[in-house]
Amino acid sequence: MARQILVLQVLVVIVVVAGSVTLAYTDARRTQISSARDRSLAVAVAVADTPLVRRALRAADPSRTIQPFAERVRRDSGTDFVVVMSNDRVRYSHPDPARIGGRFIGDLGTAPQGRPFTEEYTGTLGPSMRAVVPVESSGRVVALVSVGITMQRIQDALVGRLPTIGLAAALILGAGLLGAWLISRRLRRQTHGLGEREITRMYEYYDAVLHAVREGLLLVDAEGRVQLLNEEATRLLGLDEDDVGRAVEDLGLPEPLTRAVLSTDRRPDEIHLVDDRVLVLNSSPARWQGHEVGSVVTLRDHTELQAVTGELDTVRGLAESLRSQNHEAANRLHTVVSLVELGRTDEAVDFATEELQVAQLLTDRVVGSVSDPVVSALLLGKTAQAAERGVQLRLRDDVEVTGLPVEQRDAVTMLGNLLDNAIDAVGETAEGAERVVLVELTGSPDALHLRVSDSGAGLSSALVRQVFERGWSTKAADGPVGRGLGLALVVQAVRRYGGRIDVGRSPLGGAAFDIRIGARP
Repeated sequence: MARQILVLQVLVVIVVVAGSVTLAYTDARRTQISSARDRSLAVAVAVADTPLVRRALRAADPSRTIQPFAERVRRDSGTDFVVVMSNDRVRYSHPDPARIGGRFIGDLGTAPQGRPFTEEYTGTLGPSMRAVVPVESSGRVVALVSVGITMQRIQDALVGRLPTIGLAAALILGAGLLGAWLISRRLRRQTHGLGEREITRMYEYYDAVLHAVREGLLLVDAEGRVQLLNEEATRLLGLDEDDVGRAVEDLGLPEPLTRAVLSTDRRPDEIHLVDDRVLVLNSSPARWQGHEVGSVVTLRDHTELQAVTGELDTVRGLAESLRSQNHEAANRLHTVVSLVELGRTDEAVDFATEELQVAQLLTDRVVGSVSDPVVSALLLGKTAQAAERGVQLRLRDDVEVTGLPVEQRDAVTMLGNLLDNAIDAVGETAEGAERVVLVELTGSPDALHLRVSDSGAGLSSALVRQVFERGWSTKAADGPVGRGLGLALVVQAVRRYGGRIDVGRSPLGGAAFDIRIGARP
């Protein structure tokens, strides 16, 4: 492609230079002819106004005086002939003395009427540019003066200007060719040496592929400007096609996401919260022949998937708790049967009802204070799950839920994720330390207050400031992609309902997460 453009540009430069030379030559020739006409007219007027000529015309032999004078004027003025003639065309002077006395050849125009006349005519000396001027005496025309410059002299003067025109044309041609080569070289570098067919094929197929992928795709150049946005990226980021070409900082994206997009480092599977979406970002620098040309960013929407995964984890936890309780129930049943076989019936009854009473009391309390069955089941399941890990899940005495201002699914997201994080935090404490998670929950159709506190290690002031940033997690950074999505989902759900979430220090020594939605119940 660059080579074809170079050839076309060279042809254009040659045509332009050739046209310019032609125009310059034509203009120079026209200028020379005009100059010859003006000079001939000026010399003729000067000769016609000379008193010597007028006196000679009254003499018996005008040629004796006029011929030497005319030849001297011809040599001094650089003209080719100075002819003084009578009104009836008889020559008194001529460069060729043999032609004196002959008749002047050519058109006299308006000169006999007293007005100067110029023309290009072929006479005895060949083609020439001539001027005919009247010689007047006492208000009447007594003779005529014709002064001319041959076209050959004009052509010779024009040839003398051709080197200058040629040099200018050569300089222009050289500059044009150099410019064409520089443009071709830059174009070859910009297109990486590809031809128009390759570029067309790349655009057609690559554009189709890039816009057909289900992941959001964002291409950013080395200056931090957006060069491509596919449909999925515009949907996930809330942008439109007009944002192509804008700087990433001007797109109004969250600051952590903006930093990640502009980063030149490879960023695999980062979690980012954008409005009500949880996105997984992958960023990789784009390089060509060792030079960095920008970065490629892909985005995946994990909002719905993670919400479903969280619910599935809750169900799986409940199933594991039920399986564990099934084993415990089997062991207790065997013990009761053995006590009955040994005839110790009273002890068997006490043993069988003791655990049942404790479990039933907790169930009665949860069901009695929490009217929503899904939230009740979640609390009972998390209680059993915490117990298996040696953690006490306590409910405040004033727990009361008469209704929810949020959907059950969002309530499970908020409560389940906060409880999971608290149980994990308490489970990592030293052996023998108190492991407690405290739940405060009050809800009505208009408002919700949820506070989950733990006795874990807590959060430093630095971590408190970044706890809700980019799917933050205290767990290992090389964990699965979903790591850190729990808090992101909680924040998303709280924001959806216009609530607020705060993190602080728990009276138990660990962290405390406080959610408020609507007016305080």
